[in-house]
Amino acid sequence: MALGVATYFALAFEPVGRVYLYLLLSCLFLARIGRKYRNRLGPICTGFILAFLGFCAAGARTDHVAGPVLDHRYYGPIEGRIVAIDRSASDKLRLTLDQVHLPGLTPPEVPRRVRISLHGDQPFLDPWPGQRIATTGHLSPPEGPGEPNGFDFQRHAWFQSIGGVGYTRNPVLVMAERPENTMLLATMRARFSRTVQARVNGEAGAFAAAVLTGDRSGIPVQTLQTLRHSNIAHLLAISGLHMGLLTGFVFLSVRGGLALVPPLALRIPTKKWAAVAALAAGGFYLALSGGNVATERAFIQVAVMFFAVLIDRRAVTLRSVAIAALIVLLHRPDSLLGPGFQMSFAATTALVAVFNALKTNAFLNEWPKPMRALSALVLSSLVAGLATAPFAAAHFNIWVVYGLPANLLTVPVMGSLVIPAAVVALLLWPLGLEWIAFAIMERGLNWILGVAAWTSDLPGAVRPVPMPDSNALPLIALGALVNIIWQGRTRFLGAVPVLTALAFWIMAERPDILISSSGRLVGIASDEGRALSRERGDGFVARLWLENDGDFADQLTAAARPLWQNDTGGRSVEIHGLRIWHGVGRRAEAALEQACADHDWVITSETSPNVLAASELSDLLPRQTGIQAQAQPATGGGCLFIGPEDLSRHGAFAITFSDGVPQISTAHAQQGRRPWVPLR
Repeated sequence: MALGVATYFALAFEPVGRVYLYLLLSCLFLARIGRKYRNRLGPICTGFILAFLGFCAAGARTDHVAGPVLDHRYYGPIEGRIVAIDRSASDKLRLTLDQVHLPGLTPPEVPRRVRISLHGDQPFLDPWPGQRIATTGHLSPPEGPGEPNGFDFQRHAWFQSIGGVGYTRNPVLVMAERPENTMLLATMRARFSRTVQARVNGEAGAFAAAVLTGDRSGIPVQTLQTLRHSNIAHLLAISGLHMGLLTGFVFLSVRGGLALVPPLALRIPTKKWAAVAALAAGGFYLALSGGNVATERAFIQVAVMFFAVLIDRRAVTLRSVAIAALIVLLHRPDSLLGPGFQMSFAATTALVAVFNALKTNAFLNEWPKPMRALSALVLSSLVAGLATAPFAAAHFNIWVVYGLPANLLTVPVMGSLVIPAAVVALLLWPLGLEWIAFAIMERGLNWILGVAAWTSDLPGAVRPVPMPDSNALPLIALGALVNIIWQGRTRFLGAVPVLTALAFWIMAERPDILISSSGRLVGIASDEGRALSRERGDGFVARLWLENDGDFADQLTAAARPLWQNDTGGRSVEIHGLRIWHGVGRRAEAALEQACADHDWVITSETSPNVLAASELSDLLPRQTGIQAQAQPATGGGCLFIGPEDLSRHGAFAITFSDGVPQISTAHAQQGRRPWVPLR
């Protein structure tokens, strides 16, 4: 099914309706063939059916979340209802709004949702879900990838039904409070989050609110980075660990409590009653936390496990993991592309496979019980860390060196102290004694934060990792699955695709030249790292480029690298015999004509009708999506002009020199003609 979903997203065009009809009819035909020739063709037919269903589910999901997307920059009044509150990468409070009203736009043009960051003081706002607010601010369409084959924010925003993103520096006013009997769960979650933060002090309170309700709005960005650099950020996300600890604690408590009552223990299946109680607790946790993708995935996994208990089947098997993955992929096929799905199922699959293999090991079973428990803790942290490391490195461009000791010092505290204390706090709340459990929880969370700060500050704690080849992660997943699922010695053939992926990763080359989609930033690869043309502007793109290069430098440092030279109205550089000029602003606009006469390439965010272009960029770029083009140095006194119209039409540029000849690829060519890509 994952292959079917991946095939859908890899297409350069959107399939027409009859394709889905043909695939569904093919599923019926394959089901009949597979049933008739079950022993010979059954598994093959089942595989194709699942792949076709995954493809169709992805297409249905794309259509279900479809909504208007802004096609221009908007400045003016913004009005809407708050549906989510979080923080932006710049550590600003951020609101997601639905029921949006934008004066000057007709209803079919208004996005279903917009997201705005709040800059400056907001003395009139205490945001709550369900409030209707109004402000004056900037909105723009979601940006495309910062470089070809980079993270596609347009696709990400599409599946959240967000059609406009922006910010405001003006006061936000509450136009109306939440109507009664609307957004009850979101309001309960917000109240519970604030209550927890009032009872647990400092950053530990914000951590507790994130663990219990999924509300991260109180956690500073610096703290998030510290947790990531110690490889324990997974303790913050409501995922399989938290759901497993919570439901496991409830299961053991209920089963143990019933065992203390002999009349009940002798007459009822206490194990099944405990499973029902654990499922109910997990469902409540899912509702309270807002039901994001990670929490839904975790709940499905524990639900499959406890359902197996109810029907007297083994609870922890690779089959239960596969069933959970099938449900998640059918419900949210787009989650396959995110690090959450990949890392969660990588860790779970590896843990189940390893512990099932060791379960029958006679040597380990002879160890003393405390030794077995300690070895299980070390092994689980090691296995989960190794399974998720390639995905974390690919998505976040870092390798955490001390992740294992950090997890060994914090995961037991989370499981034995923090989560049980949270459950006890809920039980003591009606008696007004929840402060006792919260005091215990606070000490545990402060320990976790302290370990994160200590390990992340160690010398060489984090190492940068360049962006891998696009084939690396699929090959690693393929090799790992062959090694886990296949039987016999031939399973070790799974090492072949893994080693191939690592070779691709090591040999992957970064582009020599990167141009942002706005034309306001250019980055040139050099021996000292990527040299940026400007100290400010397009900061998010600059950070993305440097991270993908495996470079910890900031934009100011990268712009100070000795490569670019000040030139009339802009800055210039020479690379592989090409003289390249980049300029932004009025001075650049006035100097465009002279720059084009003196240089081979001119890159700018400004427009000038008087520039003599030696070649039209559209003639150099391919008509077929995804094929790289070759551009030659300008001749005849003109230049290759890359201006705002070209950048708007093609998106960000990546240019790699092969034997001195520049090969151009563009973000929009990589994206293809998909619903989330604006028509140009």
